[in-house]
Amino acid sequence: MKGMGGEELSSCSAGPLGLSGDRTWAVRDALRKEIQSCKFRPKLLKCGASFGAGAHVNIEFPDGVVLRSDDPSIHQVVSDLLGHDSTLELLGANLESDFFRRYKSGPTNWLDELKGTFIREPGEAMPDFTDFPQQAQDYVTVPGTFFLVSPIHIITSASMEWLKTLLPEADWDIRRFRPNIVIETDHKFTGLVEQGWIGKPLRIGELEVNCTGTAIRCGAVTREQPGLADDKTMLRTVVKEADQNVGVYGRAEAENSISVGDPVFI
Repeated sequence: MKGMGGEELSSCSAGPLGLSGDRTWAVRDALRKEIQSCKFRPKLLKCGASFGAGAHVNIEFPDGVVLRSDDPSIHQVVSDLLGHDSTLELLGANLESDFFRRYKSGPTNWLDELKGTFIREPGEAMPDFTDFPQQAQDYVTVPGTFFLVSPIHIITSASMEWLKTLLPEADWDIRRFRPNIVIETDHKFTGLVEQGWIGKPLRIGELEVNCTGTAIRCGAVTREQPGLADDKTMLRTVVKEADQNVGVYGRAEAENSISVGDPVFI
């Protein structure tokens, strides 16, 4: 479920559309007619989603209530949580390009709104929007998917350990960064090692992933989640010490299965 907490899997298939079942559901704002992420609707992070029967998912809300995605009340419960009239949408139910279009109330308002989600403090670097791709300007997700940038998002244990040394008092829980693959690196690797993988193929078991770009961090890493308190100090560290980036994006051209414990090679 896009924007919500996920579940840990021991194995799954992965391919051009990412990991099987990942972000096959999303919340859509009924007024804006726009797919929503935790960038704009941070209360989504207070919910958890897990596989249900068939194509459906089970959603646990902050009050502990668990509803399946086909429950007749699900749209209203989500709307009440977010404070916006919303619907739960299954990927594939509507693949017309307008379904994924970005809401724009004016020629520049949408960009100012997007910049606001990065929660930078005065003097801090912002992402460079000078050459912002036209597709990203027009669509809030990659059309045909519920992914903002790319279907695969990888972070290494080396990166997380390095960040912990910079700010040991913070809770660097990997859930804050929302990767769908976490790679445990050998202890000889230190720092943001995956940043050096851009443009290189990565083999995870039998799956080949092309590392395509860095993951610029927004304010989502600061937000409260179940078991995690709101904490803005980590974002200050990422912006200052990691050039705003933690993790990398990737794509797979062919479908294969991956499992916890698979060897990883560059």
